[in-house]
Amino acid sequence: MINKLPKIKDKKSKRVGRGYGSGRGGHTTGRGQKGQKSRSKIGVLFEGMKVKKSLLKRLPFQRGKGKLKGGKNPIIINLEILNLLKDGTVVNIDSLVKGGIVREKDSKEFGVKILGGGELKKKMTITLPISESAARKVEKAGGKVVKTGVNFKEPVK
Repeated sequence: MINKLPKIKDKKSKRVGRGYGSGRGGHTTGRGQKGQKSRSKIGVLFEGMKVKKSLLKRLPFQRGKGKLKGGKNPIIINLEILNLLKDGTVVNIDSLVKGGIVREKDSKEFGVKILGGGELKKKMTITLPISESAARKVEKAGGKVVKTGVNFKEPVK
């Protein structure tokens, strides 16, 4: 019976600092004595590893505080999901939140963009950023696309 069990290839990593019974408990819990690596999280700018050139010197030059933060991409919605809304709806962030398609907090922070995946079977007026293929499908279904200055938010690259 025991010889028929499947072999487990992955070995779980030891959880350090969880007492002597874990096999890695006690005073320094396998982290050595002092230094930045022996403490909690290592920061992004930590340079104490064995690398020839600093991480910062290998990054492209950018000014400002947010240089280590990535860009925010919009929430992507395919056309077929808009079929959940009623016929003749004006599609904006409020109607998508009301329909339960996106969360209000995320849509306000990242924005929303509509892509042309699937088919649209209802007439709708869309006031959100939209791809060209999706705009053609909306107009083919009898709806229209309105580009407004405030609500139209292009993705950050």
